[in-house]
Amino acid sequence: MIQKSRKIMAAGFLSALTAAYLFGSFAQAQETKESTAKEKLEAYIKFTQILNVIEKEYVDDVNTTTLVYKALKGLMSNLDAHSAYMDKKSYKDLTVQTKGEFGGLGISVGMKDGALTVIAPLEGTPAMKAGVKAGDIILKIDDKATIGMNIDEAVKLMRGKPGTDIVLTIVRKKEPKPLKIKITRDIIKIDSVYPKKIEGMDDVLYLHIASFDQKVVESVKKAIAEHNNTEGIIFDLRNNPGGLLDQATGLVDMFVDHGIIVSQKGKVKYETVEYKAHKENTDTKTPLVVLVNGGSASASEIVSGALQDFNRSVTIGEKTFGKGSVQIVLPVGKEEALKLTVARYYLPSGRTIQNKGVTPDIIVHPGKIDYSDDPIFLKEKDLKEHLKVELAKVDGNTTACDLPDNNSSAECNTTKLDKNLITEKMLYNDAQLKSAVDIIKALIITQKGKH
Repeated sequence: MIQKSRKIMAAGFLSALTAAYLFGSFAQAQETKESTAKEKLEAYIKFTQILNVIEKEYVDDVNTTTLVYKALKGLMSNLDAHSAYMDKKSYKDLTVQTKGEFGGLGISVGMKDGALTVIAPLEGTPAMKAGVKAGDIILKIDDKATIGMNIDEAVKLMRGKPGTDIVLTIVRKKEPKPLKIKITRDIIKIDSVYPKKIEGMDDVLYLHIASFDQKVVESVKKAIAEHNNTEGIIFDLRNNPGGLLDQATGLVDMFVDHGIIVSQKGKVKYETVEYKAHKENTDTKTPLVVLVNGGSASASEIVSGALQDFNRSVTIGEKTFGKGSVQIVLPVGKEEALKLTVARYYLPSGRTIQNKGVTPDIIVHPGKIDYSDDPIFLKEKDLKEHLKVELAKVDGNTTACDLPDNNSSAECNTTKLDKNLITEKMLYNDAQLKSAVDIIKALIITQKGKH
């Protein structure tokens, strides 16, 4: 077929020669490692020939522009798992993700049993304020049914200009008929750092870092400043897919005062870089524990691995994902781009992350820890609440829930939970976090008396 169509392909020969010249001048061939100029020219000619054959002979009508686009996507995806050709939408989504804000509703959605389902509304967003709940099935977005719609299409419909309205038709368990919820779009700020206190441990600061967007270092510094009696810090990087390199190195730099935090090595000289720690404003004393798992990748592996190599922290959990390659975004025109792997990361000890991950110092698998309260003695806080309930029963003129400070009694149906507090019960439901708390306690104790 190719031989038969050589005359047809003659028109494409000139473009192949031009491409060969341009690409050849962009990347000079190294005789021992790269293709020679002749090999490159032959490859470009073959590519042009095949494009022309497909455009002429393929059963459906398809033009050269479409074919090149498909070829580019296939080319990038076959290089490695992280390189990609980004169309207009993908490029825009990447900008939204790294900036950490967009116009929308503030809900995380997924497909469950073929239905577009709300995973969770984000705290303080229009969706939460309007009453959207986890587990809700979105039947319609405005007047468009979601049956057969993929997630990308749904997200595109829900995002829009801040201040504009959208109506979601919701199917909710135990509701007799679908609900219509009107929501006004707003700028959604994606919080990356969630500071919390641990019940009974005012000297420990827990920081869950969900991703490494451009505000991580700033947010961590703010959380530490506000929790001014911190004697130990737990960084929870579980299911953190990564993000911006400067935020990862910046976080490590807060706790390490010298040495190479991470280095990257690539084929091109300017892609070989070392990121070093600085002595200024560095905390080298406060004990650190880092939580990781198989969902911890890229930037979170740099943080956990570097702190581990510097003996600056104890790492707990499960082996990380193993994404230690460097991608850069190269714009193609104004609206498209290439995401290309150009180097690999190496930790302070020289070990690579790529396909190996970070192995924790202490392996702890997820799960619960069984325990039971003392059947005879009540703790002080439980005794106080119990006595308030009993007093209310004796007086008969009020309810236990009306009593001052009665926010945690199990006998009160209007229990108020502090979302910024990790309770003892929560710890026993999370074996990894419980282990982290136990280790940080030990580290704080061993720090006492040191100067």
